[in-house]
Amino acid sequence: MPLVRLQCNFTEKSAHLKRAQEVLDSLGQTNAKLITKGNSMIRRLWNSFLVTQALWGQRRLPFSSREQIAAERDRRVRNLVRFAARHVPFYRQWFAENKTEPCAIRSAGDLERLPLLHKSEVQAAPLQFRAESARDAVLFYTSGSTGRPLQVWHDRSSLLANIAYGERERAPLLRLCGGAFRPRELHVTCETSTLNKVTAFYAQNLWRPVSPLRLIVSVMRPLEEIVETVNRYQPDLLLAYGAWVSWFFKTVAARRLQIHLPKVVVYVSESLSPWEREWIEQEFGIPVLSRYNAVECFKIGYFCERRRGFHIHEDLCHVRICDEAGRTLPDGQTGQVVISNLVNHGTVLLNYCLGDTGSFSPEPCPCGRTFRLLNELVGRVHDFIVLTGGRLLHPFEVTQVIKVDHDVLQYQLVQHQLQQFTLTLVTVDEAAFERAKTRVLPRLRALLSTESRIDVQQRRDFFREPAGKFRAVLSHCPQPN
Repeated sequence: MPLVRLQCNFTEKSAHLKRAQEVLDSLGQTNAKLITKGNSMIRRLWNSFLVTQALWGQRRLPFSSREQIAAERDRRVRNLVRFAARHVPFYRQWFAENKTEPCAIRSAGDLERLPLLHKSEVQAAPLQFRAESARDAVLFYTSGSTGRPLQVWHDRSSLLANIAYGERERAPLLRLCGGAFRPRELHVTCETSTLNKVTAFYAQNLWRPVSPLRLIVSVMRPLEEIVETVNRYQPDLLLAYGAWVSWFFKTVAARRLQIHLPKVVVYVSESLSPWEREWIEQEFGIPVLSRYNAVECFKIGYFCERRRGFHIHEDLCHVRICDEAGRTLPDGQTGQVVISNLVNHGTVLLNYCLGDTGSFSPEPCPCGRTFRLLNELVGRVHDFIVLTGGRLLHPFEVTQVIKVDHDVLQYQLVQHQLQQFTLTLVTVDEAAFERAKTRVLPRLRALLSTESRIDVQQRRDFFREPAGKFRAVLSHCPQPN
């Protein structure tokens, strides 16, 4: 929550918005010493002042003209490319070897001239992408769900600016919470999550007399304890991982538990299929929203009240939908999500394959926001099942087989070898497991292969991974080229 909630009559040429942009840019430059050194209280007050200044116009910016958004995006592109060419080893070497001047990259479209980055490259040499000038940057790790965790440094200035940018995402949530100034928030997350680390950073670096009404609980806690917490705390907003949200509400319905219903649910980090979201909304009458973020980029996109996809923070993160060769695809076509974080001066990632697949909507959102709309993510590239002959099976095909079985609260399908699988079903009891197994197994074998070996096992509790995240479909088979 901001230190002071500022209200103003916003126009596209607002002097306040321009001042806010100048403040955000100056955070990593002339004010860097003030942010990191000096008296603790003075530092906190100064940081809070900068964040408050940056709040001007943030809620109105998503409704700005396309020309204004593009101009601000391209300004950040030019600034970050010049910074990277000077301070980041990987880009300094690339510009030198390719005899290219940084000033040649003038717009978001020009970013395609830079090399396409894959996660494995950054994992192998993380310091090559860290700015040498960002000595006091804060280190974060990805969840490591794909194997080895990725190291990503965020400079302190961008972390502070992240509070201001968050006002865009909060606007639809506050409306759905009845316009409350400080809605009660319950966050169910992992103790080592990025959220907890960012929250600790703000506590150490900001002075906030008015703090969010936020309770954070561990995803590792038993269901009964979380239900008791929900009923006692009575949150307006419930935020959690996508898989946990699905499991939680299915279990509440299956056990007919009495529970306080929040006014809005937000899922993050993991996908929640459209049918699961629609079921929660119809069964419980709660709107379900999402945010698209990653350790590599804290602000990518968010759902508005219409819930038709992710509004991309275009001035903060440039997003392309590409084919395997890195060529940009037309709107409506599905491909891999490639991002360029335009605000982080710690680990600089331009033209970076995030590992998701999705598509841009050719139509604008009827909510009036002019940010581009990314259709719902359809899964991670590495979650596809490999079938005989090299054909890839989309994880949603597996979902279609299992989603109609109401005895299944959660599932996980693991492919160990080409025709060897383990299917784990989470059910309330043994009888429900036997019913679900009888129905699901023949349909799944027909989808995969009649020769497939599928070992089926039962769980009664939610999958709790070390990093708090969960993947419903996991393949250990190498992906075909």
